[in-house]
Amino acid sequence: MSVTMDKDFTEPLNDPTSEEFKVLKRDIDAVLQEQYQGLTGFLSVFVTTFRPGSTIADFVVQATSFDSEQLSQANRGLPAVLVPIAPVIGSVAAVHNSLYECTLRSTALSFLQKGTLNQAVIQQAPILRVPSQVNIPCQEGAVEPLQCCVQSSFSAQWLDGATVLPAVAVTDGTGDNCIKYDYTVNNCNQLQDEDVDLVCRVTNPPGYQKTTTVTVFRASVVCSSELYGSGRVGDLSKPGCDAGQDGNRTAECEQSGVWRLLEDTCILNEILDLLTQSQNLVEAIVPEFVGNLSTLVQSESQEITNSSATISAIVEILNSVAEVSTVVTEATMEEILNAVDVVVSEDANESWEILNANTTSNTSSILLASLESITDNLEGEFTISTARILLSRTVFNGSFSGDLNSSVAVDIPNTDANNVFITTIAFSTFNIILPARNGSFNASDPNATVSDNIINAAVVLIRLNATVTNVSLSFDKRSSALTENPQCVFWNFSLFDNLGGWDDEGCAFVSDQNNTVTCSCDHLTSFSLLMASSLPQGLEEVLELITYIGVGISMLCLVICLVIEGIIWKTVTRNSTAFMRHVSTVNIAVSLLIADIWFIIGAAIAEQTGDSGKVPVDPCSAATFFIHYFYMAMFFWMLVSGLLLFYRTVMVFSHMSKCTMLAIGFSVGYGAPLIIAVVTVASTAPGGGYIMDRGGCWLNWEETMALLAFVIPVLAIIFVNLIILIVVLSKMLRRGLGESAHTDERNAIVIIIRSLAILCPSFGLTWGLGLGLVIEPSNEGLHIAFAFFNSLQGFFILVFGTLLDAKVGCVEHNPCYFVQKTSCFQFWVQSDQNYKRRHFLHHWI
Repeated sequence: MSVTMDKDFTEPLNDPTSEEFKVLKRDIDAVLQEQYQGLTGFLSVFVTTFRPGSTIADFVVQATSFDSEQLSQANRGLPAVLVPIAPVIGSVAAVHNSLYECTLRSTALSFLQKGTLNQAVIQQAPILRVPSQVNIPCQEGAVEPLQCCVQSSFSAQWLDGATVLPAVAVTDGTGDNCIKYDYTVNNCNQLQDEDVDLVCRVTNPPGYQKTTTVTVFRASVVCSSELYGSGRVGDLSKPGCDAGQDGNRTAECEQSGVWRLLEDTCILNEILDLLTQSQNLVEAIVPEFVGNLSTLVQSESQEITNSSATISAIVEILNSVAEVSTVVTEATMEEILNAVDVVVSEDANESWEILNANTTSNTSSILLASLESITDNLEGEFTISTARILLSRTVFNGSFSGDLNSSVAVDIPNTDANNVFITTIAFSTFNIILPARNGSFNASDPNATVSDNIINAAVVLIRLNATVTNVSLSFDKRSSALTENPQCVFWNFSLFDNLGGWDDEGCAFVSDQNNTVTCSCDHLTSFSLLMASSLPQGLEEVLELITYIGVGISMLCLVICLVIEGIIWKTVTRNSTAFMRHVSTVNIAVSLLIADIWFIIGAAIAEQTGDSGKVPVDPCSAATFFIHYFYMAMFFWMLVSGLLLFYRTVMVFSHMSKCTMLAIGFSVGYGAPLIIAVVTVASTAPGGGYIMDRGGCWLNWEETMALLAFVIPVLAIIFVNLIILIVVLSKMLRRGLGESAHTDERNAIVIIIRSLAILCPSFGLTWGLGLGLVIEPSNEGLHIAFAFFNSLQGFFILVFGTLLDAKVGCVEHNPCYFVQKTSCFQFWVQSDQNYKRRHFLHHWI
């Protein structure tokens, strides 16, 4: 559009860099902003050029859609508000007989078409939301609803060839016009699968349609989900994008019964609009443009962080901003960082794993390059802080020393220069954005993954307007468990055919003290710290082998233990003491068996890590909860055994029924650990501190010390049981078990003593070693010992809880033993009390 002002045209108005042009443009832009910002869908308005003929100002109004009545009203009011600048001659010239151009861009070429539109209204093209591929198991009479949606200003219909199919209007809560056609399976007698192509077409304007392929199959269903539907192994499902998005989503059915996402190009429509606008972006509108981008990104943060394609589009937009910007103010930079803060949040972790898994795409590298380029054009001194980013721009003379967000310290010695501007940006979450690939990464392998290195510090960007050949960087380690092979690195954009990667050229490791690594570099760019896990690769494989073999043996022993207990149950639980002893043994075995099963599940889940090396949070949290709970249950049932021993040997004159003992046993054995497990997850999971972020599915230590919810109860139980053993043994050594105790009860008490005396120290040693690993994660001996003892707990329970029970041996050798009058334990009937005391330890060992 244009407006003619009663103002003499001067030559400087032909030059956009002249002061006269900038001043007049600024004044008119302010008036235009106030006049047009009330339009529905308004994005921005700005002057593009001045032309002679008095002075004609050409300007552009950008919006997602236009209401012709609103636009006409704003145009009619413009001459009055421009009077303070210059009187207006005539009225606003709008979109009459104007030349428009449409550009289609791809990586290979750009197609440009120009044309004149006479009083045309340009609006957003129809966007159809419809599934591209639907798979249906063949069941005669089965109905599959097929839904097609388009914006509210359009309408659509379903067709089978030239036949219009019966469809009904439905709502999906988005305000779009949606129709539903019920596809019915009629014949399942055919030998081959059937493919049917149905079309959803916009009624007006013509030329907009999408095809849905319906595949009716006769094989068994392997995969099934609400989003992707049913399918066989190898089937593809293309359910389309969510409301407000455009693009494609494709998943494949795998043998495991899970739909694996292959492609997701769904982008929010508003971001797609901004991406289109950014292709013709000019510097004059950058401040308003990034303001609109920042507002949109923050308001749609959840949808954006869950969409890798939308994040990629935002990075492209920022790259366009960097390309056209020559001067960036504090306000503009703040809007940019607010938008970046969303796309680099922890919630976007899975999206970045998808982006970084694509070895032909360098989205993360482009993001960092764009920020470096924008930073080079900053003006002034200021500080900007967001939840995950800290920018500081200041000036120094000679030398510089600064502490960035208490995680990175920068020290630049004397530069012999004055009035040097330094800009630093500390990114606390870029460890999930930039892959940890370095020289060992094989970019030519499409299945290549990054090495075992982990980004173990914040990423810091440093830019100066002077040459520096010596800079010292001190990084606080994110994880103290990583102690091996610290590498001081910078992001080299040219590595791996411009894919980008970490490079240590020009950087040297200085020291690693008090959880802080110091580096020295001879250039400035974006730096961080790579570190390897605390164990060599070979040793980790050995430990994994020991653990899996040991857990397999443990589970086999526990199954044997439960089978034996089931066979001999009636014959060995004739009295309350023996009954509760075997109840405790069975529940200890069951708890450990379930914990071992969840341990294997957790190990499988922990292997599904992306380039960031982090475990998947939701499935790993579930596995950790059950591992924590059932390991705790095992120890609390050991406490029940200890309390039973104390009750039967110290409180000899009291009597408690089996029902009462069972109620107490199950309350303590399963109720107490349930309370601890639930409180732990409720208090730590909301803040993301429930589980370790890498290395396995287990309770967190460094951030929240959630591991103490396991260590403290276990150590307390072991301590209590050892005290009970000391009290009981001292009593028995003084006066024996007493004549009042029956032979069977004496045997049960002896077995309890033996089990606790063996299991408590062995289990205590096992988890004591585990606690030692938390303190000394690089101790190889502790790793081997812990893996060995932890994996053989089931073997200890079978041997010392079941097989060494003399009554079990009697039953195995003589099934009619309990029908007879004799007893395998007649040595307890000796009348000489001193004899019993002398031989007590001998017989239970």
